[in-house]
Amino acid sequence: MIEEQIVNNPQLDVLGIKVENWSWDEGFANINGRYQNDDEQSIFAFINAHNANISMRDPEYRNCIEQAIVLPDGVGVDLATKISSGQTFKANLNGTDLIPALMVYFQKPLTVAMIGAEEQIAKRAAEKFKAATPWHSFVVVSDGYFDGEDIPDILAKLKDVKPDILLVAMGSPMQEKWVEEYVTIEHAKLVFTVGALFDFVSQRVPRAPASWRKLRMEWMYRLSLEPRRLWRRYILGNPLFLWHVVRGRFFQ
Repeated sequence: MIEEQIVNNPQLDVLGIKVENWSWDEGFANINGRYQNDDEQSIFAFINAHNANISMRDPEYRNCIEQAIVLPDGVGVDLATKISSGQTFKANLNGTDLIPALMVYFQKPLTVAMIGAEEQIAKRAAEKFKAATPWHSFVVVSDGYFDGEDIPDILAKLKDVKPDILLVAMGSPMQEKWVEEYVTIEHAKLVFTVGALFDFVSQRVPRAPASWRKLRMEWMYRLSLEPRRLWRRYILGNPLFLWHVVRGRFFQ
């Protein structure tokens, strides 16, 4: 892997949150550049319509993602920037696609720690990652259903593992708040808050067919699979997100 430099492109604004506007190549270069920096920790978060809605009602969560390096996830944020500035993102750098691609990109063997989901789901995801990129090591540190009294042991295990990358999959806003409060450079250099990634990688939840993803309709496919769990997020949440965008563009 060739050493690459951090690329500083203008960010785009999603409901007041600064989001990186990188192509895939620029994304890999920037992440690698931050990996090469031994003196600083880099925390990456993802913004989609659902997370943006949370940020409008949860100041603590909003503060967490404003401190992170934020990447665009989904058609909703493209629509938001199109309305607010006439621009769209160069690439849809959602975690479900980015993290597996990043594992392939890094040819140097890395240690990747995983926290989140149910224990068997996390272990199955680790197996899938290992099968796809066998030169890396994947360590399940904890499921996502621990108690507060378990946190010291989890942090101690992270220090022992010394991961290059930490994936935290506990859902928003919990995962971002937990990382902000507890995870330091002693625990991992690169941290990604990845939501339902382990569910997808383990194949507990199937990805939308490529044709749906090409049309930017993966959210509708997910809704069809889990309507009871996701109807509020999409049927109520998507119009609310658009209202926030339109209000910010025309009424403020």
